[in-house]
Amino acid sequence: MADRLWTNARLATMAGAGLGVVEDGAIACAGGVITYAGPAAGAPAARETIDCAGRWITPGLIDCHTHLIHAGDRAHEFELRLAGASYEEIARAGGGIVSTMRATRAASEEELVAAALPRLDALLAEGVTTIEIKSGYGLEPESEARMLRAARRLGETRDVAVATTFLGAHALPPEYAGDPDGYIAEVCDEMLPAIAREGLADAVDAFCEGIGFTPAQTERVFAAAARFALPVKLHAEQLSNLHGAALAARHGALSADHLEHLDAAGVAAMAATGTVATLLPGAYYFTRETKLPPIAALRAAGVPIALATDSNPGTSPLTSILLVLNMAATLFRLTVDEALRGVTVNAARALGRAGTIGTLEPGKHCDLAIWDIRRPAELVYRIGFNPLHTRIRRGK
Repeated sequence: MADRLWTNARLATMAGAGLGVVEDGAIACAGGVITYAGPAAGAPAARETIDCAGRWITPGLIDCHTHLIHAGDRAHEFELRLAGASYEEIARAGGGIVSTMRATRAASEEELVAAALPRLDALLAEGVTTIEIKSGYGLEPESEARMLRAARRLGETRDVAVATTFLGAHALPPEYAGDPDGYIAEVCDEMLPAIAREGLADAVDAFCEGIGFTPAQTERVFAAAARFALPVKLHAEQLSNLHGAALAARHGALSADHLEHLDAAGVAAMAATGTVATLLPGAYYFTRETKLPPIAALRAAGVPIALATDSNPGTSPLTSILLVLNMAATLFRLTVDEALRGVTVNAARALGRAGTIGTLEPGKHCDLAIWDIRRPAELVYRIGFNPLHTRIRRGK
């Protein structure tokens, strides 16, 4: 017998192609795991039954790329961009990631957790049940570890699954000015081994870009991650094409993210290995980018497309996964099905968790979002409106 049964519901299971709609559906769970998802007529008995009154149920939403842990803000840089300064100009003048680094290094673990909680709560209120959180604003051993500990603490303070990613290769800290290879050596030989020993990271990321790190330096980080059996992902082709996505694919990366400057060879490489394309429309919008990611090419090649907030203080101060859905449709011309799959099944793939979350299927965690909507398109169509009725995690 199931512990709990949700019935009189319409399901968007995300299983198979499209939304996987089941009219007059039901979901049963036991021990926090889905035991049945399908037509109500076939549902098992349960100790507790919840009448959903015709509401829609989707998998709990997944924000698979965030920089939620940080101190301070970059509102002043926003003003500079409004006055005409570019992201690269601000970064080279000592702003950007290094600006947030200074504030983050000065913050305690408790202060980092306290600062991040309102951002996290905003996402949970919109149905997020799993979130990825990167380091990358410490850029020295203790601060990077402190960020990851704070991220783990968020998963203990709130009922949410937190996937942590070590992003030590995010920017060059001032103490290594003129010596990026020296800094990469510290990332690979000191930071990563210590973080792996403490079990603080679920994956490793890098920023492969002209204002970040070269493909050769990125490959050193990937090789170090492999020594600790940690999967990799990559910030790639955001500002230029350094062929980072193809590099990531060669290393079996979970995802390559941003991708505005992705070329045909990069698309083909990702398609061949199943590397997910994580698109970040909040950053595209906020930086007033004009070059679109190659959506049609990704579609044609069958590359899975995920979506995320990229929540960060400098280029995407966004804490609404629902707004991401609308931005993806409006700016990138994704369909309703593509947008919703981008924050469920494909986001799960981008975290290497497709076996446990992202669809409504037996054996998956019972992470649900129950919505007061008449059709799934409302989740993509509306702006500034949250129709979440109930958020369920692990059956509760």
